[in-house]
Order: sequence, then C-alpha cells, then structure tokens
Amino acid sequence: MGSTLRIAWRNLWRNRRRTVLALAAIALSQALVLFYGGILRGYSGWTVEAITGPMLGHIQVHAAGWRRQRSMDAALAHLGRTLAALRRAPGVADAHARLYAPALAAAGEKGYGVVVLGVEPAAESGPAGLLRVTPALPAERRVLVGRPLATRMGLAAGDTIAIVGSGADGSLANDLFVVAGLIDTPVDLVNQMGVVMELGEAQGLFAMPDGAHEIVVHARQPDEARALAERLARLPELAGAEVLDWKRLEPALVALVRLIDQVWLFMLALVFIAAASGIANTMLMATYERIHELGMLLALGAAPRRIVAMVVAESLALGLTGALAGSVLGASIVAATRSTGIDLAAISRGAPRELSFAGLSVSMRIYPSLALDHLVQGVLAVLVTSIVASAWPAWRAARLEPQQALRA
Repeated sequence: MGSTLRIAWRNLWRNRRRTVLALAAIALSQALVLFYGGILRGYSGWTVEAITGPMLGHIQVHAAGWRRQRSMDAALAHLGRTLAALRRAPGVADAHARLYAPALAAAGEKGYGVVVLGVEPAAESGPAGLLRVTPALPAERRVLVGRPLATRMGLAAGDTIAIVGSGADGSLANDLFVVAGLIDTPVDLVNQMGVVMELGEAQGLFAMPDGAHEIVVHARQPDEARALAERLARLPELAGAEVLDWKRLEPALVALVRLIDQVWLFMLALVFIAAASGIANTMLMATYERIHELGMLLALGAAPRRIVAMVVAESLALGLTGALAGSVLGASIVAATRSTGIDLAAISRGAPRELSFAGLSVSMRIYPSLALDHLVQGVLAVLVTSIVASAWPAWRAARLEPQQALRA
C-alpha cells in the first residue's frame, strides 16, 4: 500500500503545470466555498441574534389570546411573582416584562396614533436591547419618542406631550409627559409609533397594577430554547399562559435560516463540480500518457486491481492536497475578516446601511464565522469527488490489453 501511494504521488508531478492548475482550481473552490459559507453563517447568526435580542428574546410569555387580539385586558397578572419564578428557573439568563397600549399623543391641536411601551429600562439597555442605550427614564412623567415619530409630530427633547388612551379596566387614561429624548431602535414599530415609558409608570397610567402583556425570556443556552419553553410552561405561575420559543414566534426567520442552509449545499455542489473537472481531466490525461507504461506493468504480472488502486490513489492525493490547501486559505480569509466584518453596503456602493426584515432593522455589516462542519464537509466532498472522478480513468486503465498498450 505504501509503495502504491509513493508511486501515485510521484506520478502526479510528472506534469507539474497540469497538476498545479488542478490543485489551484480545487483549492480556490474550497477556499471560496468556506469564505462564502462563513458569510452565510455570519449573516444567519447575526439575524437570529438581532431578532432574538431586542425584539423577541428566546422565549415569550403572553396571556392566552393576546397575540391574536392585542386586547388591553388580556394581561399577565401577578407579574412580580411570575418574574421571580422565571428568573429562578434553571436555564434562564434574564426575564423582563413589557406593556403595550394603543393611544393618541399630541403636542398641540393635532393628535397622532401611537403605541405606548412600558419597559424595564435597565433590562432593555445594551447593544442587544430594545433601547440600545441606557435612557434617563427614572423620573416621573418622562418618555422617550421614536425619532421618525418625533419628526412627524415636530417634537424635540424637553417638549411636553399629552397621551390619551383607554385603561385595562375601561377607564380613561390621560396625562402630560415630558419628552426626555428621541431614540433610534432596531425595531421599526418603536421608531415609527413608539412612546416608551418606565413599566411602573405605564402600569399606573393604564390601570394595570402588577400586570403586563409580555414577558421576554433570554436563555443561557439559546439552542435549547424550545426545551426550556416547554419546562417553563409547566410552572404553576404560568398556568394558562402561552409560552413560545422564538422559532414558533417567528417562522419566517426559521425559513430564512433553512434557505441559507440550502444555499450552502448549493455552494458545496460547486466544490464537487470544480474538483470533478480538475481531477477527471488530470487523471484522464495522465492515464492516456502512460498507456505504454501501464501495459508494461500488466505484462509483468501486475493485477488490474493494483492499476486501479494506483489511479484512485493519485486522484485522492490530488483532491486531498487541493482541499487542505483551500481549507487553510479559506480559514485564513474568514479569520482575517471576522473581527472587522464585511460592509456589504460599501461594497455595493449606494446600498442602504440597514435592511428591514420582520419589522427589524438588520445591519449590512456581516461578520463571517467558520463552522467546523463546513470545513469537514468541504474536504469530504472533495474526497468523494476524487473517487468518483477517478472511476472512469481507473476502469479504462484496468481493461487495457497488455499487447495493445505496449504497441501504443
């Protein structure tokens, strides 16, 4: 076996130019596939993280029927006790509540339809939070307004607005608030219609003491969100509530991730094609050039299977060498761009800095990420292709008649 491998490796370099070209084609294909796969993986991970961070969380809890009707009185009661139970549950990193209330807001004679969001400012702050930055909301009668909404209403920080709505008990909810600041959030709804206030303030305004419409839960292990949601649903404090993980809340995002996986498989198929073309061409040419030599080996008693093994070994050596070189190159490119990212908007010249998906603004800067399974799949794809591509040349070599081959 060792002699077969040595002979196969030596045979590859009889025609250096042809071998180098074949290796370059295989290596470049593998490198590009790994790099493109890294971009796809980075985009998929960034999209999931962006949506599960500020918008959905990994799990959401609602009163039964609230997601369909958005009724003010379909609220989660005993909020303090429920949040305490969730935060104690194994696997939960954080849990915080939100209150949503349709209302009218006016700074003069003209009123605008808005959505009042009662939030816990500290929990909604940070790069992955709904508010991104820590707002100055602790003072009473202070709100934050989405910048596009503020532009339509002609508002600036320090202005006073009137908010009028309906309480959960049917009472009139109205009061005056000072605009503490204008905000740009990752969520379009908040930007276009949002008036954000501290949760306790919103509970008092809309007659919802110790109540909220939504609890957002972040898991310690995001990949186990579904199993965690099933465990949380069995808590006594959540009896009758709707507990859903992000995949059930946003099936369109799941479909996008699956589409990205399918694109990766398509790219993997390109590796097959490039490797098959390079290897098949190289091995066919090498076989025809050595017909006289192969005929001599057969005449001296070499078994056809030894000829087949030699041709297959050459193909595997060619494919494996190209795949490993391409893996090193592709991994190096991904590593070089992982920290700085790739600004797709700058590359496309004139494209928007952010894209809107499912009501969320997603950055056009992608941070590639290399997956070990992508690397292994690429190498295995080349090896399988090497065997398949060598089948025809090996079959032709094994069927050579020694007398005819010697006269060639």
